[in-house]
Amino acid sequence: MATDIIIHDKKDNVGVVVIEKINPKQNCSCWIMEDDSTVNIHSLDEIPLGHKIAMTDLKEGETILKYGHDIGKVVKSTKKGEHVHVHNVKTKKW
Repeated sequence: MATDIIIHDKKDNVGVVVIEKINPKQNCSCWIMEDDSTVNIHSLDEIPLGHKIAMTDLKEGETILKYGHDIGKVVKSTKKGEHVHVHNVKTKKW
């Protein structure tokens, strides 16, 4: 099965869509770079190429981890499999 999503670190709670967009209700194969393992996730939304998918339920105020680092704060609760982008995450830099 081809890789749909890349997760850089096992601690990450989001993955990045690679190759092509994700469709709603798509079963996605995810590659975890840190240990060369794979997991699957069922998407809830259409997610454009290069955007993020929630790998767990994310509650408002929680930290988004990508590359094993804090990249932002959840500003709208998001379910596992949903699109993660500017509508539900805000960078902590601004």
